[in-house]
Amino acid sequence: MALPNQPEESEVVVRDMYLSDLDAVMRIESASFPTPWSRAAFQSELMENNFAAYLVLDFHGRVVSYGGMWLILDEAHVTNVAVHPDFRGYHLGERMMYGLMDRARSMGAQRMTLEVRRSNSVAQNLYQKLGFIQLGVRRGYYSDPREDAYIMWKDPL
Repeated sequence: MALPNQPEESEVVVRDMYLSDLDAVMRIESASFPTPWSRAAFQSELMENNFAAYLVLDFHGRVVSYGGMWLILDEAHVTNVAVHPDFRGYHLGERMMYGLMDRARSMGAQRMTLEVRRSNSVAQNLYQKLGFIQLGVRRGYYSDPREDAYIMWKDPL
């Protein structure tokens, strides 16, 4: 597939994730993580988890990014964020994070947290740009490959 031109702001729509999006989400998930979530895990999040909210970025009818979070009391915990490899470098991860933060605020969240691989400096830089700060480490949090996670917080949201 040829790489797209820089998507215009108006061409990318942030919307709720639906079951019908799961084929595209699974392609992004598999291309993004060494140990991808299963389709059943995403289905469970969408259908059974009352604390979950999942969004996608839609570019002319194509899902190019997704992100999810849990809202527990007044805290939003980001579970995952990924951008299709063909669409990386266009600030869509940032767009997704803004979508998640807006949704979290509308659901009553006062703060937001996430874990990020120690080696993922690109994501760390994005989160810092958005006002997140590193406040801890989870030793051995990731299993494939084994790696620590930084715990980052944005407070207030």
